[in-house]
Amino acid sequence: MSLTIHFTLNGSPVVFEVEPEERLVHTLRERAGLTGTKLGCGIGECGACSVLLDGKLVPSCLVLSAQADGHEVTTIEGLSKNGLSDLQRAFVEEGAVQCGYCTPGMVMAGEAVLRRYQRPTTRQIRAGIAGNLCRCTGYAKIVSAIRKTARRRAHRRSGR
Repeated sequence: MSLTIHFTLNGSPVVFEVEPEERLVHTLRERAGLTGTKLGCGIGECGACSVLLDGKLVPSCLVLSAQADGHEVTTIEGLSKNGLSDLQRAFVEEGAVQCGYCTPGMVMAGEAVLRRYQRPTTRQIRAGIAGNLCRCTGYAKIVSAIRKTARRRAHRRSGR
């Protein structure tokens, strides 16, 4: 018995027929064709599948697709309509990517931090990305990229 769900995906309304036990990560990848959301551990430990659900960072492997019904989901593809977002550019500039598998989830975690704090401290950034694992890059460059984006956004807000 499938379910019909409606939600906003990256700013656009969508409708999907899903199975009751289907996880959001599978709906995003297989039904919506948005493969930026990666399936890593499948148990909510690695953060590779992180998305924003109503602006809150969640591991999409632990969210049933039916739970997204009536809500707003933002994936890595939804951060920018024209190329890379400012945070994605900072990841590249700071060398905060290597194999890239964790990168979409890490960027989503960074975006959640930046939406919560206009000028996040290093402690706030580290706490915000704590649920995301990176085995290649280490975290210093990731923290630096998030900090750099916060400075740039503050600069734009101040009109300089």
